[in-house]
Amino acid sequence: MNPRRGFPVSFYTLGCKLNQLETEALAGAFREAGFPVLPWDDSERSALFIVNTCTVTSMAEQKARRIIRSFLRAARVVLVTGCYAELGGDELAALGGELFVVPGRAKDALLDLPSFLARSSGSGDPRGVSGLLRVWLEERRLLSFSLSLPGAATSSLPGPLPQGHPFRFAPRMFTFHSRAFVKIQDGCDRACAYCRVPLARGKSVSLAAAEVLARIKALEKQGAAEAVLTGVNISQYRDPADPHRDLPGLLRILLDSTGSIALRLSSIDPGPELFENSPGDFLEVLSHRRIRNHFHLSVQSGSDRILSAMGRSYLARDILKAAEKLRSLREDPFLACDIIAGFPGESAGDFDKTAALCGTIGFAWIHGFPYSRRPGTRAAAMGEEPGRRIAGERVRILEDMARRGRRAYAGRWLGKTLDAVAETGGGGPFFSALGANYLRIRVLSGGKRPKPGAGFRCRVTGEESAQGFDLRGELCVE
Repeated sequence: MNPRRGFPVSFYTLGCKLNQLETEALAGAFREAGFPVLPWDDSERSALFIVNTCTVTSMAEQKARRIIRSFLRAARVVLVTGCYAELGGDELAALGGELFVVPGRAKDALLDLPSFLARSSGSGDPRGVSGLLRVWLEERRLLSFSLSLPGAATSSLPGPLPQGHPFRFAPRMFTFHSRAFVKIQDGCDRACAYCRVPLARGKSVSLAAAEVLARIKALEKQGAAEAVLTGVNISQYRDPADPHRDLPGLLRILLDSTGSIALRLSSIDPGPELFENSPGDFLEVLSHRRIRNHFHLSVQSGSDRILSAMGRSYLARDILKAAEKLRSLREDPFLACDIIAGFPGESAGDFDKTAALCGTIGFAWIHGFPYSRRPGTRAAAMGEEPGRRIAGERVRILEDMARRGRRAYAGRWLGKTLDAVAETGGGGPFFSALGANYLRIRVLSGGKRPKPGAGFRCRVTGEESAQGFDLRGELCVE
């Protein structure tokens, strides 16, 4: 096989923006090695499917198993990695078929796989994709699960798995997103009662500020208008070269040393660590014009009793203060949050406090989801849950609040002009864009069409509800 034209590969990603960034890096490595990257649902069958999994909820794991089974039924080779692969490899191995599992903490090793496959297939190696994968995984002591190949291992090999290098994921090209992502942090030091992610990704680690800056500068040089700073919990960012430099300190360096690229934060805690006690003066940094006025707060509940049971480090009053301070800094920022409904012991009164807090703040979006009992977490041994039906009803209330909040927020931008990033070409005279305020805009190009990832000014001309858009707009010619 010509190494410049390898076999088609497809990816399926579940979970957070961090998983999405890591998939982007893997896809970029395959593309650079000469392998076509096809959409996972493309009619042309790929020879290899790579599934990047999540373990935050049982539904995420169920979805992973469902999509893996569908690929296996199509008689394709499937390679599974990610947080579910780290904690539930035996469950995945039981799916059978031509399945390989690479634990999440060894995910970065997959960045080396495309060059190996290109060399081996290009040299006329008679083995198929499965055979080549098995050789590669055995060489790296990563062949933990494979139930289809003769003589394959069915349990972990002796010796520790490599810890990996979580910051090797630095995509230079983006296959599935128009905007750039930069991973600045991984893992988490907080032991929230409901969360399994620290078990999968380990303690908090951060990328040195100098390296973050180098990556941001490279993206700016390529013409990227915006970079999303992402991690498991970026609120815990600490520069390994200077432990006193926290997230605000990092942002200050990035802003002082670049000229045009905007920065968007993936998710932040609303507690006093950042909003009151940060040595880097978080609020002052967030007022900078190149920090996008979109802030996603990891709230989880509006009841102090439930927040305490969850192991969160703040109370409802801290959430209210954080929202108030953010609104004082910027013009009508897009405020969003996560809420878990149906946590063990959550009463109707507890949920009423959560709904009241969300209503008082007036979030532009609420990501509400039902509590999911996760093995190995403290919450798994807590008292009875309200039940799936009640949790579902509470999620529906939150979803209705989210829809109404987003419509109200979008309506406040009619007739205004804002910065935006082009996302896709679209059809006819229109293209899709994402506003600095995180609203999706269907833009009339007027004969000019920015390339995906490029920034421009957009005037909002109306509301739009079709195909996931929030607003209509037109390109400002300056």
